[in-house]
Amino acid sequence: MNRLVPLALAAALLAGCTAGAGGQEPPRREGGTGPFTLVTGRDTTGYLRPLLDRWNRSRPAERVTLLELPEAADEQRAQMVANLQARSDRYDVLGLDVVWTAEFADAGWIVPLERSMFPLDRFLPPVVDTAVYRGKLWAVPYTSNAGLLYYRKDLLAKEGLAPPRTWAELREQARALHEEYGVGGYAGQFLAYEGLTVNFAEAVQSAGGGPILSPDGTRVTMDAAGAKAGLDFLVGGLREGWIPKESLSYKEEESRLAFQEGRLAFARNWPPAYGPATQSEIAGRFAVTRLPGLDGPGSSTLGGTNLALSAFSKRQKSAVEFIRYFTGLENQRRVLTDGSFPPVWTELYDDPALIRRFPYLPVLKESILSARPRPVSANYDQVSLAIAGAVSGALTPPFEESSDDVVASLKGQLNEIIRAP
Repeated sequence: MNRLVPLALAAALLAGCTAGAGGQEPPRREGGTGPFTLVTGRDTTGYLRPLLDRWNRSRPAERVTLLELPEAADEQRAQMVANLQARSDRYDVLGLDVVWTAEFADAGWIVPLERSMFPLDRFLPPVVDTAVYRGKLWAVPYTSNAGLLYYRKDLLAKEGLAPPRTWAELREQARALHEEYGVGGYAGQFLAYEGLTVNFAEAVQSAGGGPILSPDGTRVTMDAAGAKAGLDFLVGGLREGWIPKESLSYKEEESRLAFQEGRLAFARNWPPAYGPATQSEIAGRFAVTRLPGLDGPGSSTLGGTNLALSAFSKRQKSAVEFIRYFTGLENQRRVLTDGSFPPVWTELYDDPALIRRFPYLPVLKESILSARPRPVSANYDQVSLAIAGAVSGALTPPFEESSDDVVASLKGQLNEIIRAP
């Protein structure tokens, strides 16, 4: 266990809490030690409880209770929002999707944290950025994530091909492998949900279209030419058939199964898809690389979970110490080895023993370092719905909408959302 912050330092942190980014004053809590709760999405791997048991054995007077929410991110958010809007003290430490930072901070539901209390200089820099909003640290990174290109290395080897670095190479290889071996070419997550927002954001970034919104979420900064190029890449693949039409119904699980069952030559997915593929019929016949882009390697979207402190918690001192413990180096190693989730400490990506066990770590590190957060907005839910809706319409046959019109309409919708009170 890493050394924990003294209570005096935690008290100083809480005494200095300021109003939320939106101007709402978080409640002050005196004292604040004792049993508390950690609320997060369902633990599907079983790795969490041993970590919590270690804390509870050493801190019996400050036991942590795990409250598991549904696996789906939108259901997690709905339950957390309902609790926080009621100013309930049932939740203490919140496991937040990285895209919720701005919303929860702006609403005054979480409190800012003191940067010096956490070894942020040893974390991957883009991951730290997901926990910062308008100059303040509102959470501490716990797990990270970035999209990777999964590919059939056996099929590429038979054709004497190197993994694609550009969209043109991906298109050419996907078409060739489809014709030669009867497999689908390429797929991502193209159902009209958060996954489609992610895939579109990656396409825009990878075409040089810049971030969709400014870092403070006050301006639409998406370059129209880059956005059009990214959308044309996806629409063109569906129109030409090297992106199979069934991928319009794919979420992460469907695309994972399609790839590991040998139905795809290439697939965009997150790192947790790697482990199941090593136990599938394509075990030993696949590898991962960075996502391709318009003129070279592309840019992924950052995912992951951050730990935040509820503004309504009555056990804030204990909760802060727990966040330090849970994001420490030893536990971060276990997050990877026991849970198969990408850690946030940079040095773990360079550990030879871990690389032997998780060969994708060097590529994942490159992907995270070149990745960008999703659009930062206190109204992120509306932003994501607008993006997914507009892009889904463009991807659906008979492809009647021009990319120019879709991009122009989307920029208009985004401007209305970010200007809404």
